[in-house]
Amino acid sequence: MTVTERAKQIKLLIMDCDGVLTDGRLYFSAAGEELKVFHARDGQGIVEWHKAGFRSGIISGRNSPIVEMRAKQLGIEFVFQGRKEKVSALNEMILEAGVLREETAFVGDDTPDAEVFPFVGLAVAVGDAHDAVKSTAHHITVLDGGRGAVREVIDMLLDARK
Repeated sequence: MTVTERAKQIKLLIMDCDGVLTDGRLYFSAAGEELKVFHARDGQGIVEWHKAGFRSGIISGRNSPIVEMRAKQLGIEFVFQGRKEKVSALNEMILEAGVLREETAFVGDDTPDAEVFPFVGLAVAVGDAHDAVKSTAHHITVLDGGRGAVREVIDMLLDARK
């Protein structure tokens, strides 16, 4: 099955956070406060994905109130944080969303994300993903994580339906 054929089926877009919605770097203030940088284009893409009638989620191994806040701003419906074992989180999210695995895309950048890839209809690695992740993905973005890769994926998903 081609990437375009897979993309046409997607109803639920799930993303890792660090390295996908951000560039993967972790920033901490002197007081220990965690900071994250998100790309506005990715956010606009997520808004357009939702306007088209589709749903989205985040599965992250870390916990961060910043992720919760950004997800709320963008209308991301499913946010599972602190989930080091992402396959079980994926299964829960798919069940909660009421979609099939084949109707789910996952965007990742590192080895815990690659464990999810065999269980989704479209597995996407961001451009600067670890080689082990790229080698198991159906598609690799041109853009890097935190630098518009999510928007690139959403544009591909929406274009596939035209």
